[in-house]
Amino acid sequence: MVRLLKGKSINKVSHLVFRVLKIQELFTRIIEVNNPDKMPCIYAMWHAHQFCIHGINNREKLHVLVSRSRDGEIIADVVERWGFKTVRGSKGKKGAVEATMQMISILKSGENCAMMVDGPKGPAKVVKDGVIKIAKMAGVPIVPVYWYSKNFTFAKFPSWDEMRCPILGTNLINLYGEPVYVPQDGDEEEARLKLQQSLEELEKKAPEAFDEVYKFGVWKRQK
Repeated sequence: MVRLLKGKSINKVSHLVFRVLKIQELFTRIIEVNNPDKMPCIYAMWHAHQFCIHGINNREKLHVLVSRSRDGEIIADVVERWGFKTVRGSKGKKGAVEATMQMISILKSGENCAMMVDGPKGPAKVVKDGVIKIAKMAGVPIVPVYWYSKNFTFAKFPSWDEMRCPILGTNLINLYGEPVYVPQDGDEEEARLKLQQSLEELEKKAPEAFDEVYKFGVWKRQK
């Protein structure tokens, strides 16, 4: 249905989505765990966890890569209304190159970027090499992020990526891994596998990290 929308219809839908998410924001509590606070860096996450950018600080200095699809038009508008910046290449074969060059320029200027490293069409939870090439060319680390909650209100959508989104009251963590560096003379495939492993390890560690945050009553103090 989204692909049938054009012009003003896209603006209306993005405004509606933003208003719904702003209401949800009142019921969503996100705690960062082990953010290394590297700047500049590339925050790397699964496509299913794209909403985790909401828990990252300094959003005015965070640029999010968004595709040029119809869906992307809505996502980009919502992301910008939230206070983030977006990176978008033109449509067609040259778009990826343009977006890559934009991100490299942004990173070299000292600001951060965020990428869904298995997007835009999957396969899910398989790191593609684009983030590795950009990190190498810009000379910045990649910081893995995993979004997690044990609350039953952390909903899973029936999409190819099984996107996760909080519905009503939800406590969440953004769990960060150690930065992955890509040396100029380093093996790109080795770095890609290292990032893949890091994200998989975060998935295993997330339940225990969530319990630790819950034990110390951080969410309770924030209410």
